[in-house]
Amino acid sequence: GAMNHAGVIQALHAKHVLTPWAAQGGLVAPVIVRGEGRYLFDESGNRFFDLASGLIAVNLGHGHPKVVKAIQEQVATLQYAAPGLFNDKRAELAHELSEMSPWKGEGCRTFFTTTGAEANDDAVRLARSITGRTKVLTAYRSFHGSTGTSIILTGEDRRFGGEPGAPGIMRFFAPYPYRSPFWARTPEEETARAIESLERTLVHEDPKRVAAILIEPVVGSNGVIVYPEGYLPALRALTERHGILLICDEVMTGFGRTGAAFASQRFGVVPDVMTFAKGITSAYIPLGGVMIREKLAGTWDARALPSGHTYSGHPICVAAGLATLHAYKEEKLFDRAKEIEGWLMTRLAAIAGRHPIVGDARGVGAFFALELVKDRASKEPLVPWHGDGPGVMKNFYAELRKRGVITFGKFNCVMVAPPLTTTKPELDEALDGLDAALSAFAATL
Repeated sequence: GAMNHAGVIQALHAKHVLTPWAAQGGLVAPVIVRGEGRYLFDESGNRFFDLASGLIAVNLGHGHPKVVKAIQEQVATLQYAAPGLFNDKRAELAHELSEMSPWKGEGCRTFFTTTGAEANDDAVRLARSITGRTKVLTAYRSFHGSTGTSIILTGEDRRFGGEPGAPGIMRFFAPYPYRSPFWARTPEEETARAIESLERTLVHEDPKRVAAILIEPVVGSNGVIVYPEGYLPALRALTERHGILLICDEVMTGFGRTGAAFASQRFGVVPDVMTFAKGITSAYIPLGGVMIREKLAGTWDARALPSGHTYSGHPICVAAGLATLHAYKEEKLFDRAKEIEGWLMTRLAAIAGRHPIVGDARGVGAFFALELVKDRASKEPLVPWHGDGPGVMKNFYAELRKRGVITFGKFNCVMVAPPLTTTKPELDEALDGLDAALSAFAATL
């Protein structure tokens, strides 16, 4: 029956598919065949709440009829048009992005890509083209993708497999209130010392040679770290002083995830460039891009733009993007994320209070994480950064799945980021599962 077929598929996958970021031996995962609303279903009909919105991407939940219909209509009308030709949906989507951008009254132009990683690659190339400078700074605790340049823009250990890679990329420490790299005791001190440290790095690299600083406005897969209030505005002021472009990687934080269209807006900063992907189509189909404020986009009015892709602004993808933006607007989902923030703050604080294994619960909008520790007082991580040798954490995710919840995490941090369409009863049920899974998991340690 169904179980047997699932076994066949699992064996086929194990034999023929390479799974990202994992040793391939002994991998176990449900065979997902259907999605509906906030839920994924496996071959045997088991239901899982999607507590990470896929990879912080399925902001609308699964199977949104308007987006599905837009994809179907576009597939039936025009499947492909080269990016050098103009296209109705592509033009409309770029216009809507400009309207919702932080560049009020100025607007922007968008260069479309297929993925967020590609968008970061292109953002760096275009920043170099605009400024005539070469160096780029990124934070140590960051992930920016795994293509040619983006894997080297990445600060954490996933970068190592891409080394040696693109030259000219330097790193700095960004704030991390729970484990301050600056021995800070208050948010104000964290911001001041982080900026001072970055200024010192710039002195040594020569700010006049730095094209851009690329940063996630909220640290994404590396633990959902929300910077102290004043940090991003202070960073913006620093870049302006030196003529350095500020690029916000909004691949995870864009399209309502933080309770605003973009996290830059939620935190009151106006970057020069933003990269996006994931939420633009609720991940139904791959689409990414680089949004460049108008006063800089004019750089290529008289000279050639130095990048291009076969799938740049692919008609099916931009049609999906347009329908997704309309759904966000009609259902007021960016505001909805602020409501979800209230629910998550309350529930996760209570869960943290009950489980000594939870060292920190933090987040913004519908974007939270739990950081698991061995000891709350010393903050010793449950598994070391850059290492979970014995594979302790996989037992936790297995306990969660037993309770009908799927999410992902990195090392000792676990994502709690439901779709923006989630109802409170659905979320409560999923968080009950999380609560129970933590108890079961802690008992095995």
